[in-house]
Amino acid sequence: MTTHHTRRPPLLATRLPAGHFTLHPAHPDTHTPLLHTWGHDPDTAPHWPELHQPTHAVRAHLEQLLTPHSHSTPLIGHLDDTPMSYWELYRADLDPLARHYPAKPHDAGLHLLLGPPHYRGRGLGPHLIRAVSDHQLAADPRATRVLAEPDTRNTRSIHAFRRAGFHPAGELDLPGKNALLMIRDRP
Repeated sequence: MTTHHTRRPPLLATRLPAGHFTLHPAHPDTHTPLLHTWGHDPDTAPHWPELHQPTHAVRAHLEQLLTPHSHSTPLIGHLDDTPMSYWELYRADLDPLARHYPAKPHDAGLHLLLGPPHYRGRGLGPHLIRAVSDHQLAADPRATRVLAEPDTRNTRSIHAFRRAGFHPAGELDLPGKNALLMIRDRP
């Protein structure tokens, strides 16, 4: 069963070694239960407090990201038409994160959650991160880099970002976590 709206073309469609990957807008009506489930997985819950909430709070989080003043876009990644990842692509220079690092105009940022456990630990992360960060750089020619700020305890995520071409640029003391700022510069 797919949970995306098939009338709109995907924002990204690419072939990866694991299959055909597409990225679609997240919709509160269809994706709240899915994100609630993924957010309550014991492996992801510590890293996604926004999704480790009651269903109504997860929906409110999605709705807030979809408001006109938001600088973040919630997306669902599909592998061979199966929803398997949640993404938040954002303007890092407009985000509260910009108070914690030397921001440049049009810095892009990304957050990633691999949903179902069987998609984790298979080496998919670096391919997904590379494809999505390529998309971000192509979508905004003014962006010179893409940032991520995984929790320093999330070693699997840090490893995936490194393998996708991101380099560490120092630790950040952020609300709710100690993060490693990771940057992928435009090639």
